[in-house]
Amino acid sequence: MKQKIDISSWNRKEHFEFFCTFEEPFFGITTSIDMTIAYEKAKAMKIPFFVYYLHKTIAAINQVENFRYRIEGNEVVLYDEIDASSTIMREDKTFGFSFMKFHSDIHEFAKIVQTEIERIQITPGLFTREFPENIIHFSAIPWINFTGLTHSRSYTLPDSCPKVSFGKLMTENDKKTMSMTVLAHHGLVDAVLEHLAIGIKYFFDFTTKFFLNLRKKSYKLNTISVSLF
Repeated sequence: MKQKIDISSWNRKEHFEFFCTFEEPFFGITTSIDMTIAYEKAKAMKIPFFVYYLHKTIAAINQVENFRYRIEGNEVVLYDEIDASSTIMREDKTFGFSFMKFHSDIHEFAKIVQTEIERIQITPGLFTREFPENIIHFSAIPWINFTGLTHSRSYTLPDSCPKVSFGKLMTENDKKTMSMTVLAHHGLVDAVLEHLAIGIKYFFDFTTKFFLNLRKKSYKLNTISVSLF
């Protein structure tokens, strides 16, 4: 389900119209996430780690209204729920785009993910089905500990879908960390990590502090320290 936003009375009207004139309206932030407890919880629950952090990420995104906005034609709509489209690697080193319907029960979600992974393995091509608008583009790059990331995008095609990527799980002194990048359309989202952190803090049960200092005019990111589990 979705509802149309009345742009004429929307408090983001000027922001939306301004950034929609840009050839590249997307902006992004990369940070490092403490995955120590997340990893242990996934192992204790016998849930694949990929499934665990994907589920928690989508749950967090669904708590943030800005991440549920989409541009459809000349309109902005707000979806009730967001699902995931993750890249899935095949044995021949090609990959396909998947569709993973979100389920609040992580065990049920794990079944959905496994079924979709198996489907991608036997389905050739990149676009393996039709995709709805209410998704996030999700990717895992488990062999690279990146400190920054950009996505291939066509400026001629309309796109307002947020993109979330995770990197290689790193271990140092018994602490596990993973790089995370979030890209979003600036006409729909400001202070993207602050918005996402609100949802993640709730769904990942943060106990360590995170510090986010965004200057109102410059959106300068000073420090981020987050713990994900």
